[in-house]
Amino acid sequence: MRKLTTSELNRLNVTDYHKVKKIPIIIILDNIRSMENVGSFFRTADAFRIEAIYLCGITACPPHREIHKTALGADESVDWKYFKTTSEACESLRVAEYRIFAVEQVENSIMLDDFKAPEKSAYIFGNEVDGVDDSVLKFCEQAIEIPQKGTKHSLNVSVSGGIVMYHLFQNLSYIIDIQ
Repeated sequence: MRKLTTSELNRLNVTDYHKVKKIPIIIILDNIRSMENVGSFFRTADAFRIEAIYLCGITACPPHREIHKTALGADESVDWKYFKTTSEACESLRVAEYRIFAVEQVENSIMLDDFKAPEKSAYIFGNEVDGVDDSVLKFCEQAIEIPQKGTKHSLNVSVSGGIVMYHLFQNLSYIIDIQ
């Protein structure tokens, strides 16, 4: 066994990444306080060719050294927008006919394993302490929950982001014709 070199991985450069087709998924970060978590979302979104990240409220925006350090440059490849409130981001997406989902533990949530990702959809990830703000849940057609069987009631938000984005990629990678 031998590790592959960077050149053997055949990754896109930033210029080419901006030109290729993306999966029509928007990730919404609702008042994320940790810049490391923000950077991690960028890095994961890049890996799975997510269309964009919407940064809302207190969520820090690039360029920032702490975000860049964790993102490893994905803050330059993944498109993003800032909104003063998550409600503004949701209104914008509703007008653009995106289906909006919360990633949250709520009544009647659907387990991620049972969720079939629709095209042109958005997923809200909430604050590390308070989760998705109650005022934004009204924009969501449903909530998705990650099954957990241990003693803790939650996962780190960027870990949740990685799990959900991978699931979305598995459901929708046919859109970008990845072999």
